[in-house]
Amino acid sequence: MIEIRSHRGETGPAPEPAGPLVLDLRDVAADMLPLAGGKAVNLGVLIRAGLPVPPGCCLTTEAYGRVAASAGLDDVLRDLAATPPDDTAALAELAGRARALMLAAPVPDDIAAAARGAARGPVAVRSSATAEDLPDASFAGQQDTYLNVTGPHAVLDAVRRCWASLWTDRAVAYRAANGIDHGAVRLAVVIQDMVQARVAGVMFTANPVTGRRGETVIDAAPGLGEAVVSGAVNPDHYVVSPRGLITTRRLGDKTVAVRPLPGGGVEHVQGTGTEEPCLGDAQVIALAELGRRVETHYGAPQDTEWAVDEDGRLWLTQARPITTLYPLPPERVGADGLRVLFCFSLAQGLHRPITPMGVSVFQELATGVRELYGVRPAADPVVAVGMRVFADVTGVMRSTVGRKVMPRVFDLMEARSAVVVRGLFGDPRLSVSRRSALPAIRRVLRLMWRYRIPPRVVRMLADPERAEAHVAEVGERLGAMLAAPSAMKPVQRLDHVERVLRHLATLVPSLFPSPGAGLVSLGLAARLLRGRTRPGELQTVLRGLPHNVTTEMDLALWHAATRIRADEASARALGGPGLPDPVALPPVLRRELDGFLARYGHRAVAEIDVGVPRWSEDPAHVLGVLANYLRLDDPALAPDAVFERGAREAEATVETLARRAGGLRGRVVRFALGRTRMLGGYRETPKNYLIVALAEVRGHLRAAGADLAGRGLLDQADDVFMLTLPEVRAALGGADHRLLVRDRRAEYARESRRRHIPRILLSDGTEPEAVASAAPAADGSLTGTPASPGTVTGVARVVLDPVGAHLAPGEILVAPSTDPGWTPLFLTAGGLVMEMGGANSHGSVVAREYGIPAVVGVADATSRITTGQTITVDGTSGAVLFPGDVTTDR
Repeated sequence: MIEIRSHRGETGPAPEPAGPLVLDLRDVAADMLPLAGGKAVNLGVLIRAGLPVPPGCCLTTEAYGRVAASAGLDDVLRDLAATPPDDTAALAELAGRARALMLAAPVPDDIAAAARGAARGPVAVRSSATAEDLPDASFAGQQDTYLNVTGPHAVLDAVRRCWASLWTDRAVAYRAANGIDHGAVRLAVVIQDMVQARVAGVMFTANPVTGRRGETVIDAAPGLGEAVVSGAVNPDHYVVSPRGLITTRRLGDKTVAVRPLPGGGVEHVQGTGTEEPCLGDAQVIALAELGRRVETHYGAPQDTEWAVDEDGRLWLTQARPITTLYPLPPERVGADGLRVLFCFSLAQGLHRPITPMGVSVFQELATGVRELYGVRPAADPVVAVGMRVFADVTGVMRSTVGRKVMPRVFDLMEARSAVVVRGLFGDPRLSVSRRSALPAIRRVLRLMWRYRIPPRVVRMLADPERAEAHVAEVGERLGAMLAAPSAMKPVQRLDHVERVLRHLATLVPSLFPSPGAGLVSLGLAARLLRGRTRPGELQTVLRGLPHNVTTEMDLALWHAATRIRADEASARALGGPGLPDPVALPPVLRRELDGFLARYGHRAVAEIDVGVPRWSEDPAHVLGVLANYLRLDDPALAPDAVFERGAREAEATVETLARRAGGLRGRVVRFALGRTRMLGGYRETPKNYLIVALAEVRGHLRAAGADLAGRGLLDQADDVFMLTLPEVRAALGGADHRLLVRDRRAEYARESRRRHIPRILLSDGTEPEAVASAAPAADGSLTGTPASPGTVTGVARVVLDPVGAHLAPGEILVAPSTDPGWTPLFLTAGGLVMEMGGANSHGSVVAREYGIPAVVGVADATSRITTGQTITVDGTSGAVLFPGDVTTDR
């Protein structure tokens, strides 16, 4: 029998391989991940910390590597490298080939002897991959485990199956989605003494649903923990507070238990369904204390598996980081008490992370806003958490005026956040500390006087034609402010950038009179029509608004597509399987693209992040949208026809509402809604001017980055966007930030894979929406905020990033959130569902203008709806249904 060997060099009778074949778990150290895999390393660390872990050994990756080398995986690895992560069918086929090759591969005698030699009584044979149980990717459940394995031959068979499980469909798909090289991953196998568990389960040392740190969540069931891990049983559920008190005790039905069989293997047996808890309070508290020891040792919240044997002894069988928790805000954010953070970037349509320079720009803009409004906050108003921009709204929440105003603003712009914020008003830690409204009123009046907002609003209402001239005048002043000598030194460019960013705070009050007059008119009409309107009628008035720069952009792209369609060479270039090379386009396509970019090249998807390339730099998205437009061949669904039809419906609705009001009231309603239509479209102008300025800022920063790259202080010019403004200034002074940039690019890649971003985050890590989340509707329907009236049934298309997205005409777009870079997709969409937004958010406004039914603020829409699923969007009631056949009403 081969002797178990430690990494200290002890040898047995087998030939000496390149690395040890077997390690005692007591000898597995934290730096041995390539040799022992994540699970074995974590178990070794726990044993070294004196924590109760069943004894065992690890058959190292040396064994797997030698078997895999003879399995003939080269062709499979090559094909996997060329397969897109979203091609799940191809990935599954390749995974099956790899498993078959691994199971058929011969096992060298010394490796077989090592595996058989670990069989000393019943054991658990568990996979331990080198990409597993890591701080940023847990790979939980991706590889296989075999319980209660008895006998040398059964152990060797289980080891072979563990090796093959590195190539399960789910493991291959997970690696592809997380950008992990399949060929670089290897697998060790843990062989541990089997705990004959009386009760077992899982324990999280932070609440994985709410994010609340220090709160221990325990699920327990009779028998082996496999019943809990696999979801085969409704376990007993306990929550223990940071003070060690059991705050939640919910008993499961316990109708199934997994028990070991005397001859090896396990069986699922029917439980008694007893209402008796399988853990006593003392055991729950002891488990929570053990969890705290594990977390303290690792310095981060842990997901653990545990078991209590027949003698009542508690064992840890696994520990891994909880990788799904959203990162904590910087420590300084909660230094003076609980803080409330609102995810501004998510509300602006950015699900992806924001570059460090993008965050820095937001902070500089916030400084300009503070100076403009004369506010001196006690804490940083803008912070980066998980590479997203969060606004600290604690001060607003703790003031009487803020509690009245902020939820109402959110009702229009981000309705679900309004619900969450109102739910926090009862938290004693966030009690009102500023009761007087006078300081806020004085600041607002001072600002209105400075920018002459009231008289300008009156003039716009009296003569709406003034609005266009006023907007153009503000644009000319902005252009003059942005103008700078082309031969500036890098430090001068940085000075110019900071001056520009501070000045941009004035855009909103300067441009407010035009859309503000439209908003006042709509409010007046709504008051006069109170009790006289049907659902969706006032929203219909907002269809087809003129002077909306985003609508104009989308229609300009559509008109370019119609001209491209008429040119055979251009249409053929866009009709192929891939996008054409922007450098070698047919003449008509080249002319149309250049013309569009000359006017709108400053825009981009995720355009509020200055670190994102503009369309003028990378027109691939524009070309993709043009290709999408060429698929639309129904004249009735042509975007310009839809827009014009919406405008006619809006005008007709104005007349209907005016007649319904009657008399003088009706004449005032007609006037007010007319002004709403003439002025409401200007609401997009401040955002457009901001993006114009950010495009200029980006150009100056790229020039500074080119200088730093030329001096060897950065690897490439665009690395400048992985730095902050102060860091760029330091780099211009000679600081080398290349290692910092590489670390941040890696963090950006990790955060790009994060699917869930909290709308509201507390400084202790709690996500209050998850704490107060309501149960789903009994019929399975989803609810949100009605944003654009009408009902449509169609095929859903879930899109997480519009770049390269293909939306067939009439498909329903399901997205986390949107910004203007998404809206070209609206032109062919049959309907819209968004996780973020309110009735007056960007996506809602554009959906109304195009006349497509829309529901926004639908929690988890992109995970609860799947591409290809037939859904009904009721934009009047705010419901998303999963029907059989429902008629379409657009």
